[in-house]
Amino acid sequence: MRRRFAAPLTAVALSLPLALIPAASASAAPSDKPQVLSSWTQTSASSYSAWNSARNNQGAWSAYGFDWSTDYCSTSPDNPFGFPFQTACARHDFGYRNYKAAGSFSANKSRIDSAFYSDLKRVCAAYSGATLTSCNATAWTYYHAVDIFGVAPAKAAPAGLPRSA
Repeated sequence: MRRRFAAPLTAVALSLPLALIPAASASAAPSDKPQVLSSWTQTSASSYSAWNSARNNQGAWSAYGFDWSTDYCSTSPDNPFGFPFQTACARHDFGYRNYKAAGSFSANKSRIDSAFYSDLKRVCAAYSGATLTSCNATAWTYYHAVDIFGVAPAKAAPAGLPRSA
């Protein structure tokens, strides 16, 4: 008699803990998401490199639910005068979009904009002479536009200037 009830009771016993444990939300991001987001939006070259590496392997970060979408430099040229600003604009979009989604955009906007400017200056560092001067002036213009106009998604920048992400 014991043997006849042993298998069904074992099955019930094994299923109980699973039934009693609340299922984790499929959309729940890992608890370190804010720290990862912060580490990828700093002004340093290492922060940029870590973000770019993750961007190139987004599947490994899918559990975090990051918004990787970008329109690059919005209505401004992605590569003005041949300066490759596109990836810097993509990281800037990443910072804006993910901090807005987290509800902590205002507290982080200044740093995101500063990281953008640092990224642009690193692009310019590849040049010298008058080309460096031109690149740095263009970088300053792009930075200043997001510094002034990158406040809210509904606020559009004048034509030709980058708008907020």
